[in-house]
Amino acid sequence: MTTSDTVTGAAPPTRRRAYLLWAIAALAYAVDLGSKLAVVARLEGRTTVSVLGDWLVLRVQRNPGAAFGMGEATTIVFTLIATAVAVVVVRYSRRLASTPWAIALGLLLGGALGNLTDRLFRTPGGLQGAVVDFISVRGFSVMNLADWAITCGCALALLLSFRGSPTTGPVARSDEAEGAEGAAA
Repeated sequence: MTTSDTVTGAAPPTRRRAYLLWAIAALAYAVDLGSKLAVVARLEGRTTVSVLGDWLVLRVQRNPGAAFGMGEATTIVFTLIATAVAVVVVRYSRRLASTPWAIALGLLLGGALGNLTDRLFRTPGGLQGAVVDFISVRGFSVMNLADWAITCGCALALLLSFRGSPTTGPVARSDEAEGAEGAAA
């Protein structure tokens, strides 16, 4: 912690990046959950709603599998993958080396938690709930906002990886250790 951080009370850079990751994850999760609740309440069991002609429509679909309906018989595997992603991102959150990585991992975490919530609490339950998908792009797939957050997070992570941007730096220390170091300086 620098002297100016001690005087101003500013959080060290790694902690600020962790806060950014958590804020982005919370926003992605809240938007996904809110959109799914609204779509289920207003559109489930009804005809599609055209957004851009027949190119983009809203159509509620329950998906027990992964993208493109693959793996419907192995729903529990996707639940375990989402859980593993969340655990890994949480572990990385204390050592983030850059703001772009905080954004990428925040999107991944928020999306994983959004779909994990469906897996845990939607029918049939027992870690095998079907995810609510509703954004239908003609000739492509039916997705939800969690899927879009995951896709954008993965795309940014790939770009950062190709550019050689380091994912993590030194482990963030506790406030007490940083305070003692600042007082000793």
